[in-house]
Amino acid sequence: MARQPNGTVHAHSSGTPPPVSTSRKVRRRGPIDVVDAKVAVDLATAQTYSENVFLFVPNLIGYTRIILAGLSLHFMSYHPRYCTILYGISCLLDAVDGQAARALGQTSKFGAVLDMVTDRCTTSCLLCYLSSAYPSYALLFQFLIALDFSSHYMHMYSSLVTGSRSHKLVTSDVSRILWYYYNDSRTLFFMCAGNELFFVALYLMKWIQSPISESLAPGIASFLPALLLTLTWPEIMAISSFWVCFAKNIINIVQLWKASKILVGVDLAERAAAREKEATDREKKA
Repeated sequence: MARQPNGTVHAHSSGTPPPVSTSRKVRRRGPIDVVDAKVAVDLATAQTYSENVFLFVPNLIGYTRIILAGLSLHFMSYHPRYCTILYGISCLLDAVDGQAARALGQTSKFGAVLDMVTDRCTTSCLLCYLSSAYPSYALLFQFLIALDFSSHYMHMYSSLVTGSRSHKLVTSDVSRILWYYYNDSRTLFFMCAGNELFFVALYLMKWIQSPISESLAPGIASFLPALLLTLTWPEIMAISSFWVCFAKNIINIVQLWKASKILVGVDLAERAAAREKEATDREKKA
């Protein structure tokens, strides 16, 4: 081993992963530590099996979600039952990985981003199919995809530039709506599940045309309104979850607007600091 003057340690070519010194590569930025990108790559390359973030249980659940979502897309155009079951399990596992992370002490930034990216991509793929199934509403579905991606990307980036450890750490003084949405796990699950349920219902409406009156026992059907009996199960699901989907996309708009204001505020603060520095430099030269 050879120690360099700058304090970092390098290994000779012995096949052993070089230990990575992070002391000089970590700096404070607000409330978080910022690690140099090269050091981060070296740490990820040299990680051991016992502490491999890629193999954390919550992340393994995340990979399973991706596989299930991919299989559901495979069956989407010709086997609605398999597609719906696989898609539903993939979405439900979204509530499991977070609990596993907290229970096992395996929370990670990689897992948080993997979870968000999986959610965005899975929903977008379903919306792409709905665009072809309902061509008259293709523009609306494309808008929902763009809103979902843009609001979450800008929210994530605004969280990073303001030094937040997680995009879910929103304070009530920034946005009471986002604070309640992200800090109450029941609300978050209800909104996300209702949003997905609405899109799944739209998907099933293309396949199921029989009204519920044909699948209910006569005794039960007699207690239901006549209008309800003319609807299909997917139509009832869509009507029930529409308002949740509507509210979820209102939250996306709020998230996009708040993130935009945060980024503009950071720009203004940095420009003001640059002007102050220029003024100070001129005074020193004068």
